[in-house]
Amino acid sequence: MQVLLIEDDVSLAKGLQTSLKNEGFIVNHLSEGKQAINSIASSEPDIVVLDLGLPDMDGNEVLKQIRRRNAELPVLILTARNSIQDKVAGLDSGADDYLAKPFEMDELLARLRVLERRLSSLKHADLTVGNVSIDTRAQQVKVNGENVDFFRREYMLLKMLMENVGRVQTRDSMESKLYSWGEEIASNAIEVHIHHLRKKLPENFITTVRGVGYTIKTQ
Repeated sequence: MQVLLIEDDVSLAKGLQTSLKNEGFIVNHLSEGKQAINSIASSEPDIVVLDLGLPDMDGNEVLKQIRRRNAELPVLILTARNSIQDKVAGLDSGADDYLAKPFEMDELLARLRVLERRLSSLKHADLTVGNVSIDTRAQQVKVNGENVDFFRREYMLLKMLMENVGRVQTRDSMESKLYSWGEEIASNAIEVHIHHLRKKLPENFITTVRGVGYTIKTQ
């Protein structure tokens, strides 16, 4: 699950990135609203965590511009503004949730998990291709009717491929979903993940498109 953190407090942002990554989230960080709007337009994250007190524009305006492009992208406001009026304004602008600073990390994680489950329900609660199925709400994979365990990045990659059956996913697109910006990535990281996936999946379930990427063909 890829999170875009829009927060101008660098120290807080670094702490949040570390904590969220430890919980399995892929976290990218921007400190300005205009940067965030442009970033979301070119590569949409799964969830946005948005501060309101940004240096270049008010967070509520950022949220309104996000909503003009996408009505369903989950947005959690994380801000020091904690009055009832501020909360009402944020929710009325289109936020899915509102958490005031200071906050407990456990509460933020719980709220993100709620948004993650809601996102899975809005998209595909169940994905099935041939003898492989994913319950995205429980994040459980079955192969030939049996539960199979996958590491988080393996699961994310398989889900991405199964959501795009018949469409080739390039190496760059897969890396962008599995890794944070600036994170050191081994040159063969995607190939290694695919190798591990293939060991757990039916033979020829994932097809290599040489020089382009990988796909799952319609079964």
